[in-house]
Amino acid sequence: MKDARALLILLRACGNAAVLRRLLDRFGQADAALGAGPAAWQDAGIAPDRHTALERPDPAQLDADLTWLATPDHHLIGWHDADYPALLRRTAEPPAALFVAGDRDLLWHAQIAIVGSRKPSAGGRDHAGQFARRFAAAGLTVTSGLAEGIDTAAHRGALTIGRTLAVIGTGTDVVYPAGNRELMARIRAEGAIVSEYAPGTPPRQLHFPQRNRLIAGLSLGTLVVEAALRSGALITARLAADAGREVFALPGSIDNPMARGCHRLLRQGVALVESPDEVIDALRPLAAQLAEDLRGRLDSGGQGGAGSPLPTPDSQDTAALWRALGHDPATPDQLAERTGLTVATLSAMLLTMELDGRISAEYGRYARRP
Repeated sequence: MKDARALLILLRACGNAAVLRRLLDRFGQADAALGAGPAAWQDAGIAPDRHTALERPDPAQLDADLTWLATPDHHLIGWHDADYPALLRRTAEPPAALFVAGDRDLLWHAQIAIVGSRKPSAGGRDHAGQFARRFAAAGLTVTSGLAEGIDTAAHRGALTIGRTLAVIGTGTDVVYPAGNRELMARIRAEGAIVSEYAPGTPPRQLHFPQRNRLIAGLSLGTLVVEAALRSGALITARLAADAGREVFALPGSIDNPMARGCHRLLRQGVALVESPDEVIDALRPLAAQLAEDLRGRLDSGGQGGAGSPLPTPDSQDTAALWRALGHDPATPDQLAERTGLTVATLSAMLLTMELDGRISAEYGRYARRP
């Protein structure tokens, strides 16, 4: 908690992710960075007018942040934490920390982003839900931005079968848009809400393009369902391409203005897809690399300063899980009962086994491959 307290102070006072990453890289832990003093802060790029906020943080604000963090299933994952998502770490402008409400381990699951128009056609909305359901059935976590339209359809489709992760442009305790209050609560309970913005942060126009880089950076690939020529979905697609991730687009009617953004992407060489399985097959090489990163995380014990580490399974745990798996599909809760391991530990182990080709995942259930 000491390191988490220090990180919260740094995040509130600094405000510049690159500067804070540089400070954390130098000192390794947030409490060491906070205790380094004005000379080190200025050397890292923190302006002198921010030093007072580091030395004497607002007690009411800090208490509110710590209260948020003490709530069950609330997490703070810093740049210096081993649990910081590997794919996001490789992007051009990663955030200095992530606030998570829900299952933090989803950050390390294989993710596919689904993005598109806030005012889609009925067909576009249906396609988003259908693709999301198939992705979830294949064991992928569906990631989107909790906006109206395509985002909402994707989240709802994924939740019918599996898990979803919402990356938002506000604090994780701020509902936006207001009409998605119930959906946001369900995602928090069954998936995860993720933000780089501290609790209480209201919606601001600048935050949503910034949010898009996290959606792209966390995901193995991005699927654009419908998008206008000027849209946040096209920004997300560009950011995904810049990060070396796969980008896919659905073709649409030439009479649909919401299809023009997808058609532009297709002319630029983005992969045209007509079925979810085309996307799943294209992501397999990237998923294999994610599995290697996950093995490294598990081997290191997931040690980090700002959050609780993921328990490291040993060979006996792996053997116990393998014995518990059969040819009849089982849910993670059933496997937890059979093995005595936590669902958090099992989820990471199951992902590794799945990406190794040892097990299959369908509709949130796992079984040995024949």
